[in-house]
Amino acid sequence: MAATPRVPVSLLAEDRHRLILRRLDENGSVAIRALARELGVSRETIRRDIDRLATRGGFRKTRGGAVAFAPVEATDTERGMVNALAKRAIGERAAALVRDGASLILDSGTTTRAVAQALTTRRNLTVYTNDLAICRTLARRHGNRVVLLGGDLQRHEDATLGWDAVAALANYTAEFAFVGVGGLTADGGLTDFTRDGAELRGRMLSSARTVVIVADASKFATVTPIRVPHFDKVTHLVTDRAPPPTLRRTLRAKGIRILTA
Repeated sequence: MAATPRVPVSLLAEDRHRLILRRLDENGSVAIRALARELGVSRETIRRDIDRLATRGGFRKTRGGAVAFAPVEATDTERGMVNALAKRAIGERAAALVRDGASLILDSGTTTRAVAQALTTRRNLTVYTNDLAICRTLARRHGNRVVLLGGDLQRHEDATLGWDAVAALANYTAEFAFVGVGGLTADGGLTDFTRDGAELRGRMLSSARTVVIVADASKFATVTPIRVPHFDKVTHLVTDRAPPPTLRRTLRAKGIRILTA
């Protein structure tokens, strides 16, 4: 990989700020040490620059730099084209946990739809979901019972969210919950794009005995604005690639089993 070109040391603060924001946009994160070396200034200067820029929003400060928020969730179609083979493998690995006759909660999203597709050979499932495509995949076959959680139909995907969906799920418990996330932070936190999404996913985590996060490796580098509650309920992570060492240690310390497809 080609080295990042060194920037002239005479840059003014405004120029440094523009470059820091450009690096965030390009890479999704920046490190204070690397920026100080690239710009030929002290780490303390970069730290002050990041503090000033943080007041504008758009990224989260970390101990050694900053990580950009993903401000808007991509559409269903866009997300379906990202890591499609990895998501199918994740779906098959996650579905292997489920036997005939099980009850499960299936979150909306392209990865959980891959789980649903891998479950089409199971029989007599009871499925609670807010995803219309999952309903079409699993309903009216093999004796399955499928419950669609009511709520507000989203503009960018065939899924329901909102208070009605949360209230509906409060009436049910299940053996399994398969839940997607907007991002997975280094300290083991789950994040989402909206409060409605985070609230419903948190309810899903607290409504099942075995809670499985399904996430491809791109989620390890993504931080979205809203934290999902009840992370302590998670028992498994199914992914396509081993998490980075820090995250891996955090998950194992919390007793979470990591399954790599």
